[in-house]
Amino acid sequence: MQASSSLAASQPCLPQHLYLELSASLRGDIYLRGTTNFDNYSKVFNGDIKITSLAVVCPSDVQSVSRVILFCRKHALSLSVKAGGYGTAGWAVCGDIIMDLVRFNQIEIEPPTSSGGFTSIREMPPAGSKGKDRADPLVTDRDWTGGHRRGNARQYASSLSSQRVDDFLHPGSETSPRSRGPVGAVGPVAPFPFASRAAVPQASQGFLVSNMRGPAPGNNTTMTHVRPTSPTASRGSRVSHPTRGISTTFTSAPSPPVSRPEPSTVIDADPFGYLEEGFGNERPTIPSTSRLAQSIPNSLFANPTFLDSSQNILTYATPIHSRAFITFGAGMRQKDIDQFSAANPLEAFSLSGGRGAVPYYVPFAAHPVGSAVMLLGGFGFLGRLHGLSVDNLVEAEVVLADGRIVIASEREHPDLWWALRGAGSAFGIVTRYKAVAYPVPVVFAGNLIYRFHRATAPSLIRHFRDCVKGAPRELYANVLLTAGPAGQDSLIVIQMCYIGPKIKGNEFLQAISSWDGERCLLNEVDEKSFLHQQDSVAQVLRGRAGNKWFIRSALISSLPDDIINKTVMQFAETPAGCTWLFELAGGAITNANGSCLPKSQRAAAFNVTALHQWDIDSEDSRCVTSAEEWIFGTLAPVAIGGPLPSFLGRQEPPSRVVACFGENWARLAQVKKTYDPANFFKNSLWPLNDKGELVPPHEHEPEHIRF
Repeated sequence: MQASSSLAASQPCLPQHLYLELSASLRGDIYLRGTTNFDNYSKVFNGDIKITSLAVVCPSDVQSVSRVILFCRKHALSLSVKAGGYGTAGWAVCGDIIMDLVRFNQIEIEPPTSSGGFTSIREMPPAGSKGKDRADPLVTDRDWTGGHRRGNARQYASSLSSQRVDDFLHPGSETSPRSRGPVGAVGPVAPFPFASRAAVPQASQGFLVSNMRGPAPGNNTTMTHVRPTSPTASRGSRVSHPTRGISTTFTSAPSPPVSRPEPSTVIDADPFGYLEEGFGNERPTIPSTSRLAQSIPNSLFANPTFLDSSQNILTYATPIHSRAFITFGAGMRQKDIDQFSAANPLEAFSLSGGRGAVPYYVPFAAHPVGSAVMLLGGFGFLGRLHGLSVDNLVEAEVVLADGRIVIASEREHPDLWWALRGAGSAFGIVTRYKAVAYPVPVVFAGNLIYRFHRATAPSLIRHFRDCVKGAPRELYANVLLTAGPAGQDSLIVIQMCYIGPKIKGNEFLQAISSWDGERCLLNEVDEKSFLHQQDSVAQVLRGRAGNKWFIRSALISSLPDDIINKTVMQFAETPAGCTWLFELAGGAITNANGSCLPKSQRAAAFNVTALHQWDIDSEDSRCVTSAEEWIFGTLAPVAIGGPLPSFLGRQEPPSRVVACFGENWARLAQVKKTYDPANFFKNSLWPLNDKGELVPPHEHEPEHIRF
């Protein structure tokens, strides 16, 4: 990233009179080019992005988002929007002004109302409000007795399964993947300073009361609470506490709001860094806002190792509600939301006769992604059972290109609502989401790892394909080919995740593991918490913030033998850092529900993706060409239109973007003319200019340092 910093230093910053005008109308912070905070807040996961923006703006409320839009339009400045920074194309940081939504980090969960509905975002306190309820004490769900010590021992034992996976995939190294052939070796990776992604703080006796005009930069807080409807849940009503992130303001918070400072705004922010948190170096548990959580010993519902416990109640708990609703700000990363879900379960019936609790999760892609996945697709472990992320969005607070603030839903602004769910980043800035969450007491999940051999790999992939044919919606499965460094084997990893206990999912494991063409190096499939399972893809990728990233994806109708054979032969020649994925689709994804994603794409049998990363200082054209030859060549006979929009990468041909929406493209373009006729939100996947003409990627994508 040194090249990016030196390029940034030579560019101008926002003129002083514009800075003063913007700061006078903004509730939040502005970081000008040339400052340390600018460099930190403009960093994105893909290190191959040249930043030329003038300033980063971190608004604290939705009104400030509107004012920034009006300011940019007044002065003919382009705006880009960052909500995590995980997109590889760099659209989030290619505007004259970067808006980072990191301070929209409020979150709460509510059971359904008696009629099955939810509290509208319109009726909830907005971001930046003080709230009107009294703050209850923080609940940390920590037991510092012998029970806690026993819990630590259980955590150590179960963490070995993840460590075993890591040891197989990346033996004896804490560095990023080393290359094969002409790709340069990757040395130790220095801390990569994403802005303000600090460890979750523990509750303590010392609290700071926030200045509602916003604390000085560095006071990073998140406010959370549980919205009760049931009598039991009401005992934990309106409890707020800080967790993670940055906020100068609070939503749904009691008065006065409670906050606490977190570590410095400049930290190691490798989004995969949590995989290195072994026993004795664990990230602190998110304090729970739930009184129900406090009443159950040792927070078993929030602990990935609860299944080893003699007090295991979740396996035998029956949810009271078939779904719940989680409202969260656009600055919340998907992992933060999952951690909140684990720490804030809802009441359930226990077969033991006591009280039970079950966590509820929003269907997201696996770690790590930002909140924008709710607008662009979002396919993960819950997808076959409950649909894509966009299918589970029920309401959104949106700031439009003309500065209006609207609530979009099935009943309000229906055309916008239809377009948001699939192409949302081109239609407005979503500041708050309300999504459906589903009970997931336990999953039977994990990895089976084999060596990659050209002679036997086709047989294993065919076996996988045949085993998952006709699988129930509860079963998610994929097969990954991951290229090893020089002198080390490449691997095939089969991942399965059955949403339910072992007794129901074991038959699928038995079928998949029955292949005897090679010895299975590791089988760590077992019952575990869903939160724990969400880390599994990141373990395989072992990605590094600051590496170069290149992604190509496709949806395919079938996986015939000849495609498998060609795939194996091509993959054998890829450089290190390349991962190819076949992901079983179907199930609930096929249930089109009024979004702009077409039925033809939803009917795909597999989602296929090439995920390539390599060192920022390395040059090897194969890192790009091998992905494109596979996706555009080998898979072309079975490809269905374009990929899911969330899998679009850098330098995508505009025809591929159009193909993502298939038969819905004409209507989508018309809705764009209605809500953003001047194409203000051009720094997005949108492939047209304000005249409706297709434009090459470089016109709405930042320059790549070495692409």
